[in-house]
Formats: sequence, C-alpha cells, structure tokens
Amino acid sequence: MLMFLAYPLFTLIKHATIYTPLNLNESVCEDPDDDKFFACALASGSKVIISGDKHLLKVSGYQQIEVLKPREFADRYLS
Repeated sequence: MLMFLAYPLFTLIKHATIYTPLNLNESVCEDPDDDKFFACALASGSKVIISGDKHLLKVSGYQQIEVLKPREFADRYLS
C-alpha cells in the first residue's frame, strides 16, 4: 500500500517547479499570512487557488486569480 501511495507523489515531485513568491505591494487578505498564496500564484502564473479558507475565498478574483473550494474545482475541472 505504501508504494501505491508514494508513486503518485513521486510523479508529482518529478514534474514540480519551484517559484519564488512575488512581493505584494499591499495586503490582499484579512489574514496577512494568506497573502503568500496569492504571491505564489502570481509568480507562477496560476489562475486558480484551491482552498476552503474563508479569507482566501473572500478575495477570489484578485488579479484575475480565482479561489475555489476543492469540490468546486473537482466539479469544474475533473468531471
């Protein structure tokens, strides 16, 4: 079972790219600790953040980055 679970993780890591988060000029979220997710999304060119965090969900659309709950993402992109 462990090998079964480890294989997808290895595949993911093999294709991963590491980005340096951009410095944001302003606070985006009510919780400043959540700004890092937008900084990383902007650095990587991502258009979607998958999270159920209420602070992130409130600012969905910032810089055209949509925040989706996991179920919403699965329904929209994986169905």
